[in-house]
Amino acid sequence: MTQIAMVAGETSGDLLAGLLLDGLQERWPDLHSMGIGGPQMGQRGFEAWWPHDKLSVHGFGWEVLRRYREIVGIRTQIRNRLLVNQPDVFIGVDAPDFNLDLEFSLKQHGIKTVHFVCPSVWAWRAKRLEKIRRSVDHVLCIFPFEPALLAHHGIASTYVGHPLANVIPMHSDKARARGLLGLEANGPLVAILPGSRESEVRHLALTFFQAAALMKQAFPATKFVVPAIPALRPGIEAAARSSGMGKALHIVDGQSHTALAACDVTLIASGTATLEAALFKRPMVIAYRMGALSWQIMRRKRLQPWVGLPNILCADFVVPELLQDAATPQAMAQEVLRWLDASGREPEKITRLEQRFTALHTELQRDTPTLAAHAIANVLQA
Repeated sequence: MTQIAMVAGETSGDLLAGLLLDGLQERWPDLHSMGIGGPQMGQRGFEAWWPHDKLSVHGFGWEVLRRYREIVGIRTQIRNRLLVNQPDVFIGVDAPDFNLDLEFSLKQHGIKTVHFVCPSVWAWRAKRLEKIRRSVDHVLCIFPFEPALLAHHGIASTYVGHPLANVIPMHSDKARARGLLGLEANGPLVAILPGSRESEVRHLALTFFQAAALMKQAFPATKFVVPAIPALRPGIEAAARSSGMGKALHIVDGQSHTALAACDVTLIASGTATLEAALFKRPMVIAYRMGALSWQIMRRKRLQPWVGLPNILCADFVVPELLQDAATPQAMAQEVLRWLDASGREPEKITRLEQRFTALHTELQRDTPTLAAHAIANVLQA
């Protein structure tokens, strides 16, 4: 029996790890996988010792410090457990702040280590490259420019494409998606995604909904859909009530992909969801706010002018970004309304964006589960 230990943090990591498990189980039908994971991994038979949301943190400062003791305790416990019952390979899925230290310790004890999703060293943490080199035997990269960067620093890696590029269709049916959500087929629709973490919802949801109120005032026909992770729905509903938009927002459990397929524009928090929106070829406004200490640390570490993944991957400001003090309800509403206005007055602007995102989708589309399983098999044979 092939034993693979995995740690995936947050909703996006759970999704990526679930897709990876598809390829691993096809290659090793007797696979036993265990560690830290979420519901997508659980559907593939993964044995979760802790739920993935235990690792969900937001920012760099006090938000992290409040959870530090619990997270370090979990890392110590899982390390000790894996050293007693050693797996054939350990795969850390994203969550580099947690996984790299764990991978280093396991590698020191002879356990082969793979990291899935290259840490964003190209964005704002170049000093982490040496830590990656010491901690992992192989990196599975989801963006095409990453292997060359890692090779320059002596880190073995394989480009496996982005799993979401295969999950999200090249062309989506907007009318059908609206029907699935119980919404009218016609009229402007804005999808509002204020984040997948409790702390993001706390920092962003009210401001996002205040922006929606301004949009509603300017264009009363505008409708809004808000896909909410069920555990975060109470906080989202509270923010909706505080904004005065409680009855005007169509809040649904999950279904973020359906909401993105259904919308004309999305107002969205920075993160993996922005890439999902790009793969759905939707215009977007990226906005993000965090604690003051976290923001000051991030500003000093940034290596690129962009924060949103679509802009980073296109190496251009193809969609607007509103960060921290710039992320006001007025600015958000103005930028979203510009996209809605362009759909009628400047359709070529929308077409150009769709073409950029289609090219990006094609570049990211690979047989990720198979390529990743093949790379892991090579690590096991080395």
